Amino acid sequence: MRAMMLPDGHRLHLQDGPFDLVIGADGPEMEVHRAFDVAIARFSTVRAELNAEISLLRQPTERLPEGAVARRMYRATAEHARSGFITPVAAASGAVAEEVLYAMVSAAAVERAHVNNGGSIAIHLTPWQEYRAGVVDRPDHPLLVAEALVHWTDAVRGISTSGWQRNFSFGIADAVTVLAATASGAEAAAMLVANAVDLPGHPAITRVPASDLRPESSLGARLVTQHVGDISPGDIQQALANGVSVAETLLAREHLIAAALHLGGETRIVGVLPLAAS
Repeated sequence: MRAMMLPDGHRLHLQDGPFDLVIGADGPEMEVHRAFDVAIARFSTVRAELNAEISLLRQPTERLPEGAVARRMYRATAEHARSGFITPVAAASGAVAEEVLYAMVSAAAVERAHVNNGGSIAIHLTPWQEYRAGVVDRPDHPLLVAEALVHWTDAVRGISTSGWQRNFSFGIADAVTVLAATASGAEAAAMLVANAVDLPGHPAITRVPASDLRPESSLGARLVTQHVGDISPGDIQQALANGVSVAETLLAREHLIAAALHLGGETRIVGVLPLAAS
């Protein structure tokens, strides 16, 4: 595990295997230092805990795992698994962010904190605090298209972005950003919506078995998107409409609070996306 302060002197960077955390906290200096120390200590145990149950977490399961992070992953995906394919690992980054943040705010009186684990962000806000997060059109060459503003009175405490350039995806979304009550819930919902932004069977889309790219992938031989060629404006509209349908269902079931879907320069918003004034 690696731990270091970033050059700005205010944020902590932690990295271990697939998990890459950028952590910020505001409050009395002593409390911030305590929060960072706790974050390092808690994060140092996470990978071993998950590895102990990884075979269970890589498959659809109705059995509650043992570890705290694994249980967060399970809770974020269990209801979705009843209606389609999803495994607990789909919420791993968000669950790790949540667990590290929980440890921090349980031990230190910080006024505001966030843990960003590769684009899945867990947020802590005390009264009168707010958090700003950029909404990008695609993760590989990001262009900021909006800035979400989360106020302490909002229900949002998690943000996650998915898309075929960032994650293994069944769909073709350039990016789907979801705001939800938790980071793990946002990550699972973003993945499901990104999967749905799709044009099944379209000749311009190249797909390969996930196991060809990563033998240990929980997706096995399921086809994931590797290239999106030229698609027409009508195709873009249809793919986005497919994603919007799933996002609206998740909104109605309270699995997300807002979602921004991006494809081919077009954007669709589901729910009420709290935007900062430009």
